[in-house]
Amino acid sequence: MSDGTDNKSSPVAGMQKPGKRLTLGHIADQLGISTATVSLALRDSPLVAEETRAKVKRTAEEIGYIYNRSAASLRTSRSQIVGVAVHDILNPFFAEVFSALEDVLEEQGQMIFICNHRDDVKRQKAFVNTLLQHRADGLILCPSVGTSAEDINRLIDQGIPVTLVARELPGVWAPCVRGDDQAGTNRITKHLIEQGHRKIAMVGGRRESSTGRYRHMGWRQALVDAGLDPEKQVDMPELMTQADGRAAVPAMLEAEERPSAVVCFNDLVAFGMMTTMRRAGVEPGPDIAITGYDDIDGADARTPALTTVHAHPDKIGRLAALTLLRQIAGDRVPNTPIVIEPELRVRESSPPPGVRFAPRLAD
Repeated sequence: MSDGTDNKSSPVAGMQKPGKRLTLGHIADQLGISTATVSLALRDSPLVAEETRAKVKRTAEEIGYIYNRSAASLRTSRSQIVGVAVHDILNPFFAEVFSALEDVLEEQGQMIFICNHRDDVKRQKAFVNTLLQHRADGLILCPSVGTSAEDINRLIDQGIPVTLVARELPGVWAPCVRGDDQAGTNRITKHLIEQGHRKIAMVGGRRESSTGRYRHMGWRQALVDAGLDPEKQVDMPELMTQADGRAAVPAMLEAEERPSAVVCFNDLVAFGMMTTMRRAGVEPGPDIAITGYDDIDGADARTPALTTVHAHPDKIGRLAALTLLRQIAGDRVPNTPIVIEPELRVRESSPPPGVRFAPRLAD
């Protein structure tokens, strides 16, 4: 006998009818708390007790509620989204910077959108436009070559907090966190001079970027201070990757006056050069001293271990994130560079001419 009800159409207790959108109110009703408390709990607000936050999240998961970040941003003027854009996320240096800033931002509930703009201004602009569409809270940017101060200042005029990282731009109304690149290459070049080298090449660096310019300036100044003419040295700009380092070796070895030492723009260029030199029968270290920059993972594990400059990417990443968070919170942050002091790490790849520090590799 039927009791007159249609069991197929009757909703299960505590469940939502199909097609009806779940809201904060459903969680609030089920737990007997206000929708404001539910909203704060889903945003991990310290104003809500930890036990209540756990109950709210557990209930939301059980009923299939997904927090509407876009709607919340309209109410709070915060999206909890931060954009991070660099030119080479595959470079272990930037991977370390990103890891450090990600830790800081995630602690504050920020979701991170990342862009590898590859020094393409159009890619960078498309990413920034996407951030604006998502009402992002701020941007951490290693600006592409070709970026103008006006490009960044236009964002700041729109109320978007911006912090530059690794590269600075003159005339920008935003803080920049970077290493002291000029001091770093100056020290490593002086180290080579103290080892007795007089023909010291500079390989790599985009000279349109502040990093490329400053590292080049540090190399030149060390040579001038030692009475050496930079114009008589091998100078190969624009190289950035291991592939670039490999490609530079033939020209280096065929130079009219072959260098006895090379200051590479970064460790990637140095790694590429060391591998290809060895294949050409030239041993890095005793035959040509090689130095890098950044002290990325593995630099000390090579044979020979690479002399390089430790740039403290973890510190740069943390300070960039903290600086942006201050801006998001409404603090006035000076638009002066925050410069991190680098450390010279002397290893086996930079001996005096003809001297071997590393063990000989088996044939």
